[in-house]
Amino acid sequence: MKSGLRRALASGVALLALAVVAPLEARAQGTSERAGPHWRHYPQRPQAPEGAPNVLLIMTDDVGFGAASAFGGPIQTPTFDGLAQGGLRYNEFHTTAMCSPTRAALLTGRNHHAVGSGAIANLARDEEGYTSVIPDSAGTIADVLRLNGYNTGFFGKNHNTPEWENSPLGPFDHWPEGFGFDYYFGFNEAWADQFHPELVENRNTVEPPKGDPTYTLDRDLSDRLIGWIRLQDTLTPDRPFFAYLAPGSPHTPHHAPRAWIERYKGRFDRGWDAMREEIFARQKRAGVIPRNAVLTPRPANLPAWSSLSPEARRVAARMMEVYAAQLAHSDYQIGRVIDALRRDGRLDNTLVIFIQGDNGADLSRINGGANEYGAFFAETPSYESLLPRIDELGGPRTFGGAPSAWGWALNAPFPWGKAYAGHLGGSRTGLVVYWPGGIERRHRGEVRAQFHHVIDIAPTIYEAARIAPPDAIDGIAQQPIEGVSMLYSFNTARAPDRRREQYFEMLGNLGFYQDGWLASTTPQRMTWDRSSASTPLPSDPRQFSWELYDLRNDFSQSRNLAGAQPGRLNAMIADFTDVAARNHVMPLENDVLKLLRPGTRPSLTDGRTSFTYYPSERRYTPAMVPSLSRSWRLSAEIEIGSAQESGPIIVQGGRFTGWGLLLSAGKPAFVIKELDRPQDLVRLDAAALRPGRHRIEVEVRRGASRRQAEISLSVDGAAAASRSVDNAGIVHNAVYVGRYGTTPLIDDAAIPDVCNCSIAAVTIDLLP
Repeated sequence: MKSGLRRALASGVALLALAVVAPLEARAQGTSERAGPHWRHYPQRPQAPEGAPNVLLIMTDDVGFGAASAFGGPIQTPTFDGLAQGGLRYNEFHTTAMCSPTRAALLTGRNHHAVGSGAIANLARDEEGYTSVIPDSAGTIADVLRLNGYNTGFFGKNHNTPEWENSPLGPFDHWPEGFGFDYYFGFNEAWADQFHPELVENRNTVEPPKGDPTYTLDRDLSDRLIGWIRLQDTLTPDRPFFAYLAPGSPHTPHHAPRAWIERYKGRFDRGWDAMREEIFARQKRAGVIPRNAVLTPRPANLPAWSSLSPEARRVAARMMEVYAAQLAHSDYQIGRVIDALRRDGRLDNTLVIFIQGDNGADLSRINGGANEYGAFFAETPSYESLLPRIDELGGPRTFGGAPSAWGWALNAPFPWGKAYAGHLGGSRTGLVVYWPGGIERRHRGEVRAQFHHVIDIAPTIYEAARIAPPDAIDGIAQQPIEGVSMLYSFNTARAPDRRREQYFEMLGNLGFYQDGWLASTTPQRMTWDRSSASTPLPSDPRQFSWELYDLRNDFSQSRNLAGAQPGRLNAMIADFTDVAARNHVMPLENDVLKLLRPGTRPSLTDGRTSFTYYPSERRYTPAMVPSLSRSWRLSAEIEIGSAQESGPIIVQGGRFTGWGLLLSAGKPAFVIKELDRPQDLVRLDAAALRPGRHRIEVEVRRGASRRQAEISLSVDGAAAASRSVDNAGIVHNAVYVGRYGTTPLIDDAAIPDVCNCSIAAVTIDLLP
């Protein structure tokens, strides 16, 4: 653990008392905190530079450049639009094309491979650029601002904690508080259910309130952030704050309140091809793209809207309505934060940086779906199979996403999308900067066309706050910050670009920008094609098929000049190779199935074959649970007082995928389901138990594949039921003992959320 963090924890109570008492004493003496007594021995808190702005950093998830109305999109985002009208829009801002890497680069100001984040945390591997471990030598914005007198808070998605450290026992060096945040509320995962999220507050796992039909995570995040900001006024009114708001919306699962979905009913019935053309026309009228920009064509792999049946169009349009509603609802909740700052008189001295998407819109599900867990089993639902559930889409009984072609359309006018790092549909997102104290009135509402990257945000904040990042933090020398400040462009529209070079890489999709030119590798596989997930990848960038674009005269990356300028292209490939070596990009890997296998990265369960779990109000995170893709045995020691006792004994997962040992009116039942379809449910039942102590065992013997299994249920050593199944695949999720998680495994009114039996312990043994 960082020594500074240890000091902060050790003195936490004292600092809180000082924060409460000191302002009261200062008021009593008619002085401010800054003019207070100068103690000889008490440690003094650092003071921010006089007049330093508050900083509100916002980043949404999986949003195409052409999605939001501020950038010509069909989705109404009045909060984002209002900030753009009072600030600046950047139309050449870039991310890394995927989640964890963008977030690591954003927080540190360094390239993602240089801070161990070359891929999402779930695909970490034992190579320097891909460990998912942000080193102590890469201090974050929160680290630097906290050292300079800021209060720091983080609300929303944290996807930068290594999988094996994501447990209640830590270590916590790579949790939000280890990244310099005083307070955290959100989720340490790739995604979250808007209605039933698995949450974390600081270090503690928490659950959303049950029984509130109006609850959404986005509203909860805004409520918490508003409360935290107002706490600043109560305790430390002279101190600026740094707040990082990272809602999971509109990443899958796509969820929104029904009233918000109905606002978009019928709005997308003309389909994705027409929608993309409409976006393009609005972008030109609004001046967010040049008049000579070209609309790039739909990839041949994606279907034309006209090729769909009327029933398929109806389902596909509904899924786009849900996506739109989620982004619009998220924008509304963010607007509540902006309104609170305005009402409290803090907005004028707040630098708001709003990145609309950590990458472009997602293309990974060709037909969309009602349950994202289907991807774990290579399931591609048909539109016809989704039609009976059309009215459920976006609601609490679904966990789905939209078809790939909608994502492509929302990335207008650029080609491709999320994960395609060498193409602008994957890396270019809309950026708005709002700062009344730093952007002159005459420039507000303008568009900026300087080429910038997410690593440029940290130095921009430092310059705005008049803070120089330290050479060392807690005695650890800091690696160079590779970003450049964007402040030079705030009040000079035609200022020459200060970012002249930038590399891109994500799962083998490569790109290199240099003085207006972009070299890109031709995509090798489609993210929606599960059969090509293990396509071999060349190890040498020179073995790839490369494209070349002159972005100075081709804003949308529409004309491949590789054949016309081979010399320039070869020189750029050579430069990419040099930059890649310096940033630990090599060796490349794009075999997603290989990267998902157990043993690819450290694990809390390595070297063990027996695991015992006890009843708890807290969940056992996935890091605390072994992979059950092999044969295994479950043993539960329970005691019942009557034949009517019921409830979950142990459950992994919930409504959309999972397994569990349950008690229903004294009868043990083992349930396993890959997905939430009726045909996926496998259930083995035993006779009712007599009052007293019992040992219930379940054995799952794997067959030729991890989905095939022989399952047996026994009670007190006597066989009760057995069954051979072909759909016993298990997704690695959180485990709950003695209760359901945020959703029930099965809908059975006779089984309460909490077991009213007595559970001594439950043991999982991995079998040879």
